[in-house]
Amino acid sequence: MIRLLRPYQWTKNGVVLLPLVFAQEMGNAQAVLRALAAAGIFCLLSCAIYIFNDIRDREQDRQHPDKRSRPLASGTVSVSEAVLLCGILLAVGMVGAAGLGRRFMLAAGGYVVLMICYSMGLKRLLLIDVLSVAMGFVLRATGGAVAIDVRFSNWLVVCTLFLALFLALGKRRHELAVLNADAWAHRSVHEAYTIDFLDAMILLVAGGAMVCYTIYTCSQEVVSRVGTDKMYLTLPFVVYGLGRYLWLLRQGLDGGDPSMTLLRDYPLMLTVALWLAGCVAILLGVIQ
Repeated sequence: MIRLLRPYQWTKNGVVLLPLVFAQEMGNAQAVLRALAAAGIFCLLSCAIYIFNDIRDREQDRQHPDKRSRPLASGTVSVSEAVLLCGILLAVGMVGAAGLGRRFMLAAGGYVVLMICYSMGLKRLLLIDVLSVAMGFVLRATGGAVAIDVRFSNWLVVCTLFLALFLALGKRRHELAVLNADAWAHRSVHEAYTIDFLDAMILLVAGGAMVCYTIYTCSQEVVSRVGTDKMYLTLPFVVYGLGRYLWLLRQGLDGGDPSMTLLRDYPLMLTVALWLAGCVAILLGVIQ
């Protein structure tokens, strides 16, 4: 049951906490508690979506070299047990979302609807599949902002979109490289994708992410709001992190699951930690 929840995937919901950091509300105890509650709610809802997706894809997962060991695909958890757990998580998550206010409930509900639509059919459409995944991250970030009632920079929203697209496209590339001619049997959209096309798209969105983050750190609007013009000092971490992930992907060493890649690759994990520490230090005025 624990494996069915995919707890290692909860790192993705760290996006919910970004507005807390960039709005400089880390010293506000109420905002911290609301942000943590929002992240917890998205963990519950994302677990429900993972289970829903695993129920629908269990036959295809049995054909995948890694996913065949998942609880539903391997038969260690029954479908009826999974359906019950999915319903409980969804109900508790949405009740919790309502407790954080109408706007947060709309963001959380939008995430659930989008991910259900993704599982039901959007994942079979060229580019729509990865855009749907990326919009799920945008809704997480938006949810984190409305939960603590702060404004989240448009540039940071766009950067989140590009970064999520980068990771989603990388996952598709890894699947194509690993499964080869059998990729379409696992995910029908792979009939439309090619390695060359995905490589071009990955470079395109990686560049977009770097440009948007650069503009964000140097924007006069952002400088005035956060009270410092030193955010650009975190750019080397972003460049290295994207480059490291791209290198792992092209070497065939990882990329099939971004969450596991982050937990397994120590240079990448250290880069993310240093980036976050740098952002906090700059926003708190430690680095001037």
